[in-house]
Amino acid sequence: MKIAVFNNKPYVERFFYRANAGFEYELTFFDERLCNESVELAAGSEAVCIFVNDVADGPVLTRLSELGVRLIALRCAGFNNVDLEAAEKLQMCVVRVPAYSPYAVAEHTVGLMLALNRRIHLAHSRVREANFSLEGLMGFDLHGTPAGVIGTGKIGEIVLQILHGFGCELFAYDPNPNPVCQQLGVRYVTLEEIYKKCYIISLHCPLMPQTHHLINAKAIEQMQDCVMLINTSRGALIDTRAVIDGLKSGRIGYLGLDVYEEEGDLFFEDLSNKIIQDDVFARLLMFPNVIVTGHQAFFTHNAVEAIAETTLANISAYEKGQCQNVVTCREYKKH
Repeated sequence: MKIAVFNNKPYVERFFYRANAGFEYELTFFDERLCNESVELAAGSEAVCIFVNDVADGPVLTRLSELGVRLIALRCAGFNNVDLEAAEKLQMCVVRVPAYSPYAVAEHTVGLMLALNRRIHLAHSRVREANFSLEGLMGFDLHGTPAGVIGTGKIGEIVLQILHGFGCELFAYDPNPNPVCQQLGVRYVTLEEIYKKCYIISLHCPLMPQTHHLINAKAIEQMQDCVMLINTSRGALIDTRAVIDGLKSGRIGYLGLDVYEEEGDLFFEDLSNKIIQDDVFARLLMFPNVIVTGHQAFFTHNAVEAIAETTLANISAYEKGQCQNVVTCREYKKH
């Protein structure tokens, strides 16, 4: 089978070539993101492999179908960038990697919490300039701190397990409570209670119409002063402008982001010699109590290896008529 791999990076190519030794597919790698302007690159391929910021909307899927593509293989867990209704009408199969390394994302999440709390990013810069003052670096004990997780799938579950080890008071919101979390003593409450009770709030839910801008001005108004907000899930869960207002007012005291709602033109590229045109993102970077990483929470050797192997295994299953990890409109609505 011929597979067009979009949004390529050296590490993607390296791990996919290694995993492909057991499948021997004809892989063609393109640096371009999949979109209307690049879709013609898929000509002659039976499948396309895409990542989080590729665009697989109705027009792109229609053109892919005309080019003979029948399979969309996501090398990620999220599927909000795929028009599943259009794929279903075009009889295209969509598969994903539901679990590559939830530990990678969960550990990065807690890393952001620790770095923000103890101002490690500021302390590092100071010490490099021979400034050993502790002024402005005081943190708080995580032990006993009320922490809330929104979305308790596997990643949220592991975050709660780690925070349980720190001795946090644990709360969660999810329409489908996780028994593992309940056994930890996690209290499932409403979103409003999460906002009012928790000093740390971490987002681990999928992006869908119901969760778009879940964290907005109204939600922020209900939060405690100086709350810590972490998002390693999907950027558009947060209304960035509202969060900036929250930072300016002091309602949000700490912000850790690994994702950003307009990250498509920024993340995964070296823009160090260019002027960032996104004024909202540039404003975020000016706050000393904000840490932004470039969608790297998933980025461990274990995770990237698992992504490559699972993606190719999904394609192999499709070839054999034994589809696995398929995403449908029903699954979208279920999430």
